[in-house]
Amino acid sequence: MVLGSARANIQFRTLLSRLSQNRGIMTTAKKAQKAVEELKQNPYFEKYAEKIAKLQQTSPEELLQRIEKKEVQQEEQKKAAERQYSQLLNPKKCTDKGRNINSESLDEYMKVEAVKDKSADEIKEIWLKYHIQKECNIAATVPKKDFEQFKEKSELYPTFLFALPRSQGYEFIMSQIEGNCVHFTPLLYFQVHKENAPECLTIKHYTEFMDEKGIVLMKGEFDSKVINSKEALCLANQLQLYYCQNNDSKNKLLEVFTKNPDEFKHMDLIKEIENLSL
Repeated sequence: MVLGSARANIQFRTLLSRLSQNRGIMTTAKKAQKAVEELKQNPYFEKYAEKIAKLQQTSPEELLQRIEKKEVQQEEQKKAAERQYSQLLNPKKCTDKGRNINSESLDEYMKVEAVKDKSADEIKEIWLKYHIQKECNIAATVPKKDFEQFKEKSELYPTFLFALPRSQGYEFIMSQIEGNCVHFTPLLYFQVHKENAPECLTIKHYTEFMDEKGIVLMKGEFDSKVINSKEALCLANQLQLYYCQNNDSKNKLLEVFTKNPDEFKHMDLIKEIENLSL
């Protein structure tokens, strides 16, 4: 059977899709009639009722084949969507080149004893001046209140995706949080290498001054072959927007990605990015 237009084909496939939701409906005439009765509620039924009835009478095998094919396609699409995001929900260990980043102390970068008597603003200035001279580094200070929010959300949503603007569109970057460490990996890398995927950015938070000074020091190291400093900052800013603040639309995306990955739509991430530029 050939319908007159692409739109008509889509409409007819929609009706077949409704039929495919009922397994084995063509095994008996009674079940077939029941399925057709249910389809009468479809707004396109009247338009294609004659063709469906004719195909059912003249070639029920072909109709069954179409229904089964549509059913298989829908199941494959559903499983593909589940695999696409649900496979991301098992974060790897927070290690880099054999070292445990979570075990690193601030003393490896700053003599804590030497600056403990300085104010939070002075420590912030020292921290930023130190890292501004470093290649492939970004740095910031996070208020204690924001970091506590980050910790709370990271327990609930340890894995997420971010949309990174590129000259030709967007690239999706996966983030995985363990403790005070955040790993960023291009989604394409993860799909190919799984838990061995190389990182494009690693962020570490240092809490040595959190209680006394009310600040957490953050540093990020990025792979300049994959992203530049501006893109590293973009990812760090998105991490803050999703994990350090309470925003209804962003909270919903975190929730859906973690609990209902098959319903997650990556275009919603892009909408959030575009809304920031409005």
